Amino acid sequence: MPLNPPSKRLTIWLGVAILVAFILWILGPVLVPFAVAAVLAYALHPAVLRLNQTVTFLPRVVCVVVVECLALLMVLGIVLLLVPILTKEIPLLQQQLPSLLDKMAANLNPWLDKFGWGLTVDVGTLKSQVVKYLSANREDWMDPLIASLKLGGSFALAAVGNLVLIPVVLFYLLNEWDRWVAHVVQWVPLQWRPAYDNFVKECDAVLGQYLRGQILVMLALSVFYSLGLMAFGLDLALPIGVFTGLAVCVPYLGFGLGLMLALLAGLLQFAFMKALVMVALVFGAGQLIEGFWLTPKWVGERIGLHPLAVIFALLALGQIFGFVGVLVALPASAVILVALRRVKDQYFESRLYQGPDA
Repeated sequence: MPLNPPSKRLTIWLGVAILVAFILWILGPVLVPFAVAAVLAYALHPAVLRLNQTVTFLPRVVCVVVVECLALLMVLGIVLLLVPILTKEIPLLQQQLPSLLDKMAANLNPWLDKFGWGLTVDVGTLKSQVVKYLSANREDWMDPLIASLKLGGSFALAAVGNLVLIPVVLFYLLNEWDRWVAHVVQWVPLQWRPAYDNFVKECDAVLGQYLRGQILVMLALSVFYSLGLMAFGLDLALPIGVFTGLAVCVPYLGFGLGLMLALLAGLLQFAFMKALVMVALVFGAGQLIEGFWLTPKWVGERIGLHPLAVIFALLALGQIFGFVGVLVALPASAVILVALRRVKDQYFESRLYQGPDA
């Protein structure tokens, strides 16, 4: 039975979509730096336009270089926040980890006995292994490390290549963003231009609101975590607090990493219970403030995403694109949400929903 014209068009578009999705899946590792650069270019393009309009005597290419350099310096600054944490904590960890394990066992065993679980934390074997590895000769731990680097050489090479490629692609995209957008628009059929323009405007509005709200959340949490850890007297309160607040742009992963860093620093500086109380109070309150007030007010209400949709987007895009997928999960979900709204509205207005006599 031959297909009618609407069904035939739908079948063709469905086949094209499946083919494009398959190609993207196959070329996923190759497309990662281009996807990251495209997301950054979209976020930084308004800054380039604003700088070019404000300082009119500067050529556009100079504005692009200035904005990109500032963005890269900000990213580098976030990464460098880890340097004082690691340089101070790793030597302390080597010195204090055996005694830290003893303190952990001394605090946990009474609790386990109290609840009648019949379990004990025997750290003797664990401590002997830790001391052995920490005091081993250089060759004892360098040989496995070198072997692992040889096995993962291609991954390391790909990571370095992406770090070099992303700024280069970002420069070209920022410098020629308007021309690339015009090329995309040329492929849109004329009868679809009004719908396409409305869709792009709505996506721009949603993504702009998301970016502004996310920046406010990051700044507020940076201040909160820094002040909260300072109140307990933690030496590394400022770098850990600022890093945790800025890292919440990667949902769950940033919070978890900041919590582990704060717990480790607290265990090395304070008594066991004080470190646990500090992390529980500061990070518990921070999670409550972020989840029930900051994110719903400044981000969630702006893009209209349900928490279950956020979790699904993080898992799905993380499975497909790895860390980059987790990073772009929320803005990508916002665009998909706009598209689904359009599809829903068209369905409710169609004869398929209202019946042939509507």
